[in-house]
Amino acid sequence: MDLHTTDRQMVLGTMDFGTRVPADRAFAILDSFVAGGGVWLDTANCYSFWNDPEGVGGASERVIGAWLRERPGARDAVRIATKVRHNPLVPHERDSAEGLSEEAVRTGAEESLRRLGVDHVDLLWAHAEDRDVPLEETVLAFGELAAKGAVARVGAANHPAWRVERARSLARERGVEPWTALQLRHSLVQPRPLTPLAEGGHRMLTAEDLDLARSEGLAVWSYTSLMWGSYVRPDQPLPDSYQHLGTSRVLQVLGEVAEELEATRNQVVLAWLMRQGIDPIVGASRVGQVEEALAARRVRLDDGHLARFAEAR
Repeated sequence: MDLHTTDRQMVLGTMDFGTRVPADRAFAILDSFVAGGGVWLDTANCYSFWNDPEGVGGASERVIGAWLRERPGARDAVRIATKVRHNPLVPHERDSAEGLSEEAVRTGAEESLRRLGVDHVDLLWAHAEDRDVPLEETVLAFGELAAKGAVARVGAANHPAWRVERARSLARERGVEPWTALQLRHSLVQPRPLTPLAEGGHRMLTAEDLDLARSEGLAVWSYTSLMWGSYVRPDQPLPDSYQHLGTSRVLQVLGEVAEELEATRNQVVLAWLMRQGIDPIVGASRVGQVEEALAARRVRLDDGHLARFAEAR
């Protein structure tokens, strides 16, 4: 897949809205994103229960809903993606997550629509696997929501490729909407092979995932795209699992390319992702971060740049 950067979408991650990012600042970020041509908003029904005094999710969706109410016409300007699976049923208890049963999917989606104040979302994600529920039950639950018009598309986040394709096969057999999008963790730097991630529940994008997506025409979204600011913030070092020679070489090339193109390191990373047909999710806590990220759409990486990064890794 050889797409120009501008063929891809920049996705605004809203995980911290209503918790670490207060509503007024979130409104300014959303306004700036839309003014700059941004379209997709990514949230989840569990965001961000770990930072919310109430111990449950919903804050991010409520902020987006309030913004939509105060901005007539804004719903027509944005597409909204949310997720079900991880919202705790018992406040503060991560292990009480709702799961992906038919009831949990239906209830989770209904509550998300209510908080957002919309009649449908443009994409509903299964936030992670739920091996305690038959996959067919989950597939049918998502398919029912699509048939009712409550969701326009459905996708799988943090699922291995074989489970996604099995789910798509079940959807075809039962005549319901299949998952057509993948969301996984990916960035320019990579952890050491076979090294567990410190962040529970994160699943890295693999070559198999990309192969499936390109073969079947699935959208691919990446999260942790900018590694919590580690590309540009000396006070935010990369996790230990990323400390290896390949990372050092990649960061050296990143600095060189950024200087050559008169772009920031973050912008080059985002352009690298988009050049491969991946839609990066970018979380923002300030308007300036949104403006920087959107400007990455104008950064042009050629085949030579890609080769230099590939050789460094």
